[in-house]
Amino acid sequence: MNEALPDVPEVRVVGLPQLTSGFDLVERLDLPMHLKVHGPLDPLGGEQLAQLAERINLKGRGGAGFPFHKKLRSVAESAIRRGVRPVVVVNGSEDEPACRKDTVLINRAPHLILDGALLCAEALGARTLVIGVTRESTQRSMEAALAERGLGNSRRSALRAWVQRNPVRMVTGAAAALIRSIDGGPAIPPGRKVSASRSGVGGAPTLLSNAETFAQLAIAARIGPERYAHTGLYEEPGTVMLTVSGAVARPMVVEVPTGVPLRYVLQLAGAPPVPQGVLTGGYHGKWIDAATVDEAIVSRNSLDAVGGSLGAGAILPIGRETCPLGESLRVAQWLAEESAGQCGPCYLGLPAAARGLEDVLNGGGPAALEALRQVAHNVKRRGACSHPDGSAMFLESTIGAFTDDLAAHVLGNGCGRPVEGVLPLFEGGGAPTGVPGGADPAESGASRQKIHVDWTLCRGHGLCADILPEVFELGADGFPTVAQARVPRHAEAKALRAVRRCPALALRIEEDTRGQAPSRNLPVLSQGRGRRALGR
Repeated sequence: MNEALPDVPEVRVVGLPQLTSGFDLVERLDLPMHLKVHGPLDPLGGEQLAQLAERINLKGRGGAGFPFHKKLRSVAESAIRRGVRPVVVVNGSEDEPACRKDTVLINRAPHLILDGALLCAEALGARTLVIGVTRESTQRSMEAALAERGLGNSRRSALRAWVQRNPVRMVTGAAAALIRSIDGGPAIPPGRKVSASRSGVGGAPTLLSNAETFAQLAIAARIGPERYAHTGLYEEPGTVMLTVSGAVARPMVVEVPTGVPLRYVLQLAGAPPVPQGVLTGGYHGKWIDAATVDEAIVSRNSLDAVGGSLGAGAILPIGRETCPLGESLRVAQWLAEESAGQCGPCYLGLPAAARGLEDVLNGGGPAALEALRQVAHNVKRRGACSHPDGSAMFLESTIGAFTDDLAAHVLGNGCGRPVEGVLPLFEGGGAPTGVPGGADPAESGASRQKIHVDWTLCRGHGLCADILPEVFELGADGFPTVAQARVPRHAEAKALRAVRRCPALALRIEEDTRGQAPSRNLPVLSQGRGRRALGR
């Protein structure tokens, strides 16, 4: 079994180092060593900074790949239009078991990240800088870096700066979850898809980007766009930080210029000469097969073109001695446990998808495979955040990449190979907790209320799915696909409305009181009370 990656694994570099300059000298670059290695940095105006980001085609390195110059200009325009000071947020919440590049940068080169963030804060006129982290090691390193620069959270400071520590959970890395936690709420997405550039921390325009993105900006600001473009591809200049793990002899974080063959990176880490498959982009990413590996180079466009994904820079090969569907099932189960528990596609759909893949592995046949495809399709674009979408993409890629193994499990007695557990995981599950002093985590997630469908009465009107999509979706036959489900706390009022408006009176709500005090949130409605409510 593959153990969880350490916070700071081995670090390698292909070609000349940029982000990892000085790593051969010291374990951590404090401020004096940082200045010796990288030199001083002059401030830039807002438009100068935006033009620099545009010329080097800098895109977010956290997975989404949004152009940084557009984000920078959007924040500036919103701040000017509203007459408010913007906020700068560094997202160092690296909560995926297979990702360590940002953790390495924060632990070993925190001042490079701060350089980029402070450039943006000065250019925008921001008076607040927040660095979001989830690990003790990254919190210590970044707090030390702020102290070395004389930065703190004093109200008298020209720039208030602090570290926001959140739980290690997949959903806490979402931009909206980080912003919500900074505002004192739980570190889970709020479900409202509002651009941070328009309304982020405290309702102010917020420039939020990944830690590596700010570090790349600091490198480009020092050496200029022409010299920066001498490294890597013309259309994607510079370097990329990758985390390589899975079936490798030496798990590592490696800085490589764009354009380097993916095969070379895998050989550097000691991957199998002919891997069965390579998961690109991490656990919200996509699988590519061994033949495709030979075509791929390290770049966002190249990996997209061959059916892979750069994502957050995680690269995970697996060997031919393990069952790829069994390996993927472990990840699917972990992704289901990482749900914030606040929307149906996530806290109902992802466990159902994991069970569906398990059914396929256990000989469920074509019917189980079709059910899995249907569930994966249904969770997409319906969640409160991107976690269901990314998880569904991973599952659909698994089905498409390993067709021979899939056929062996669906049509035969399985592939006959064990599950080695080569994809790194750490324990998950449980509801994410809020920041100290923040909102009570009990205000989010699933309540003690359950909604039930009485199949003797249900006529497939579908009104329940319209009113309560967090819980109900309709199957191919037009009837709800679940018989009972817990109600998310935020949807309790809608659940009551669905009971009262069901034309067939086929819904009821019951309270699960096992080992708990009675709930104050939803009244317990019998079916008779539901009829009287409908008649009023």
